[in-house]
Amino acid sequence: MVGQLRDVARKLRREQTEWERLLWAKLRDRRVDGLKFRRQRPIGPYVADFVCEEAMLIVELDGLQHGEEADAVRDAARTSYLNSCGYDVIRVWNVDVTTNIDGVLSGISAAAKARVERSPSSALRAPSPVPGEEK
Repeated sequence: MVGQLRDVARKLRREQTEWERLLWAKLRDRRVDGLKFRRQRPIGPYVADFVCEEAMLIVELDGLQHGEEADAVRDAARTSYLNSCGYDVIRVWNVDVTTNIDGVLSGISAAAKARVERSPSSALRAPSPVPGEEK
């Protein structure tokens, strides 16, 4: 199953939608707050659209089909599973990527910052020493 899911992820990376291409152009190379995003990342039985491991954040792009009741139920189960793995999931409509990319990026940035700030691992990090002060 893992090998099959990896092959599916590779295929999805090769055959991106126009919305995925647009968003990936903005997220790649640490262009949002220096955070590293990966695309089409297998997690459990799912392939997440965009994942930032540092912030434990997943960005899912949704088209019109996600407005259907059956798809909404599947999306809710998917989100529940990903939450149980420790991720926050934000959903973005394809049309918003086209018409409001700056708003989408602001939302992703805010969600990532909030997640990093409340992360238990961030509480364990020692504060950076101030130059000139003794340790």
